Amino acid sequence: MPSRYEPCGLNQIYSLSYGTLPIVRKTGGLADTVTDANDQTIAANTATGFVFEQANVDQLIKAVNRALNLYRNKKSLMQVRLTAMAENFSWENSSREYERLYRLAVQDGSKNNKPKSH
Repeated sequence: MPSRYEPCGLNQIYSLSYGTLPIVRKTGGLADTVTDANDQTIAANTATGFVFEQANVDQLIKAVNRALNLYRNKKSLMQVRLTAMAENFSWENSSREYERLYRLAVQDGSKNNKPKSH
């Protein structure tokens, strides 16, 4: 998904849920939802796909080659696929975070609206 601009994107989320590791350009929702598979993220079990920075042929080819290298390492490939499939983009997590933020806002608002003593 070599998008130049992607406000959200669902295709990469579909790919993750089926274990088909996406290759995405680092922009918008693609950057928010795909964690690049590099040595550190693979070791930490956080890798979910392949991310490249610039929208050009060289960067895309490098990302494809990294994907092919992972494909040859069946154990690591399966680990990254399982990590990708375990991602949760449901409203369950988002709604909890919104609730937490609203509670903080109400707390802060009540602190700032106390009557001032003279």
